[in-house]
Amino acid sequence: MGKRTFTAAIHREEEEYVAICQELDVAAQGKTFEQAKANLREAVELLLETASREEIAERLHGEVYVTPFEVEMKVG
Repeated sequence: MGKRTFTAAIHREEEEYVAICQELDVAAQGKTFEQAKANLREAVELLLETASREEIAERLHGEVYVTPFEVEMKVG
């Protein structure tokens, strides 16, 4: 079937890291950055193995852009 590269956005939440695959709307977590990334890889692999082609097509975002942007922060 071949390989495909997906994007992992990973951030820390209190005691764990949360990893999100934007292209498929899949999330996972782990106690370390690497564990979160590995768990996300496993979650994506499981989805691709078990979901129908139709579900994957519905979930798959062809293009994902990650970019910073600024907002005014008003602390009240």
